[in-house]
Amino acid sequence: MKEGNEVTTPRKKTQTDTPRLPRAERERLIVEGAVQFFAEVGFGGDTRELAKRLNITHPLLFRYFASKNALIERVYQEVFIGRWNPYWEIVISNRNVPLRERLVNVYQALAQTVLNYDWVRLFMFAGLKGSDINGRWYSFMQEHLVRPVCAEFRHDLGLPTIEEMPLTQNESELVLGVNSRIFYLGVRKFIYGVDTPENVDAWVEMEIILFLDGVVNIYPGLVAPPQRRVRKPRLARATKKRPSPLDVASIG
Repeated sequence: MKEGNEVTTPRKKTQTDTPRLPRAERERLIVEGAVQFFAEVGFGGDTRELAKRLNITHPLLFRYFASKNALIERVYQEVFIGRWNPYWEIVISNRNVPLRERLVNVYQALAQTVLNYDWVRLFMFAGLKGSDINGRWYSFMQEHLVRPVCAEFRHDLGLPTIEEMPLTQNESELVLGVNSRIFYLGVRKFIYGVDTPENVDAWVEMEIILFLDGVVNIYPGLVAPPQRRVRKPRLARATKKRPSPLDVASIG
């Protein structure tokens, strides 16, 4: 109770005053904050600083995630795996639609998904840290994008199926090259800070058209490279004996 002119000073709000939230809601906020935090400072960022930004205590953070690695794993699942749309694989394999149209639609959607601040920077920071995130993502892409696209190339070109003849490394690299060109737009924008095409959809369509024009000419050779003619060693070649001057004279 106040007496006379006594004035009480409001107690400063601290992290312990964080309102109680349902567990699922609190976990969601932690993950969202971790995505933003690690995208800004990298995976080497201090979890104490993260907790401070989230306005929670450090022990509370670890009540939801047993370790920093567990939190990073959740970020990977949220940003990379969680943003992949399985419907894209259905689009790729729908042979009722021309292949060019299918690839344009899928890669435009993929570009809109990965060309953002957190996706690009997290992927770059993971590589610099030596994390397994990059390798796991490439394995995921190999299964869910590269292999299906290669299967459709083979079908359109009348080549053996992947079951009949295993996928070659050069085929995979050809398709991954499209992914790399799209990702590089993100590097230019969110790492280098330089201009990128304003109309990404139009740029992606142009890339796919150029890509397919080249595929028609070189893809068959990637599946079944032409056999090289084996040259015999020089000493093993049959040689025709040249007539000596004496032989020529005798002929005359």
